[in-house]
Amino acid sequence: MNIPINIETLLSGKVVESDRIEYKKGWNPAAIMRTIAAFANDFENLGSGYIVVGIEEENGMPKRPVYGFPQEQFDKVQKEMIGYCNLIRPPYFPRMALEEVDGKYVLLIWVTAGSNRPYEVPKNVKAKVKDYAFYIRQYSNTVIANAEQTRELLSLTAKIPFDDRVNSRASLEDISSLLIQQHLKETGSKLYDESFKLSHNEVCRQMNLAEGADEHLLPKNVGLLMFNEHPEKFFPSTEIHIVEFPDGLAGKSFFEKVFTGPIQQQLRDALHYIKTQVIKSKTIKIKGEAESVTFFNYPFEAIEEALSNAVYHKNYEIREPIEIRILPESIEIISFGGPDPSIRIDDLNKGKIIRARRYRNRRIGEFLKELHLTEGKGTGIPTIKRVLELNGSAPAKYDTDGDSRQYFITEFTVHPEFREHGKYDRAQDKVLIDRGEHADMHDKAHDDSHDDSHDGSHVRDKIK
Repeated sequence: MNIPINIETLLSGKVVESDRIEYKKGWNPAAIMRTIAAFANDFENLGSGYIVVGIEEENGMPKRPVYGFPQEQFDKVQKEMIGYCNLIRPPYFPRMALEEVDGKYVLLIWVTAGSNRPYEVPKNVKAKVKDYAFYIRQYSNTVIANAEQTRELLSLTAKIPFDDRVNSRASLEDISSLLIQQHLKETGSKLYDESFKLSHNEVCRQMNLAEGADEHLLPKNVGLLMFNEHPEKFFPSTEIHIVEFPDGLAGKSFFEKVFTGPIQQQLRDALHYIKTQVIKSKTIKIKGEAESVTFFNYPFEAIEEALSNAVYHKNYEIREPIEIRILPESIEIISFGGPDPSIRIDDLNKGKIIRARRYRNRRIGEFLKELHLTEGKGTGIPTIKRVLELNGSAPAKYDTDGDSRQYFITEFTVHPEFREHGKYDRAQDKVLIDRGEHADMHDKAHDDSHDDSHDGSHVRDKIK
């Protein structure tokens, strides 16, 4: 059975954070089963975890060339795992595959977040007397949950994040095989070639997009959001609206674009529109110096990061679109619902690294990271702060509705050089220069192949 993620992508540490990967030089069932239980408990709703057997860890990174795992032991280990996994309470079975790296094989174990947490496992599955404990992940370590953590873990029973829940109002036919194959091809997954030989149900199972008995297999919400052309049929107002107010909110006219389709395509299309229609650049010659200075009304990378976060963290149970307001002197990105209660708005405004106590959409985050549409956890706010400073722009402003946390607003102020008498000057569009320089800041966001495969049929215009 192939596992969706590309092994080299996994080992690079650029898509899956290091604390979601455990490296083992050899087969050690006691330690490995503890880590399997910890990943399955998914204490922070981070999503799945990976255990790679046959690779040593060196300073938090895999040591290359790899040590390797004997291919001939794979069947034996699989049989052992059946017994060990039945010792987990309730039983839990991860997915296993052999992957080739550096001319050798390694054993890859994919542990998806469990639907029946909490899970407890013997401290040593090989001991005659089984002493059970709950294990969780703390950073890159597998530890026994303390009394407070155990109580919290028990409280998470049946609290499955929305994107990982089964949708009983839909069927597996609502998940597009074509969209799945496009994703697998783009991410370089070995499952891409295999997907043509498997049934649609088998592919959905292997990608953890469906759950249930074979005769009653149902899609998960993440499958409908990302692999259905019209997710708004299941989740009304799952759209991105870009609304331009040339005369401000009090003005009589506005221009609106509505982006629909799979949420990752909405994100790409909206970013492409902002990049080509909203972002402007200006070059100033500095007196007495040979070089000139180029800056932008808004640094694209900051907008990209904020909008990606809005798509990632949106509450898709709330029937409101993500709205981007283009105002004369600012851009506002409004998303529903608000940030996790553990996040302080003061920390956001200071540009600190933010790590939510618990993530709302663990699966959406995994897929967006595979597509390089969002960064690692906690890095978005510092990235926004850094690129605004480099552009000479004012810091971003963040707001929510107090303790209710029903919405979240990110506001960017236009660069001072794009104002004239307190109002943004559209005439400055004439001084535009090479937008391509700005595109280099984050060229993965708008791959031309996606523009070609998506002809704009998911974009609507409204003018008033």
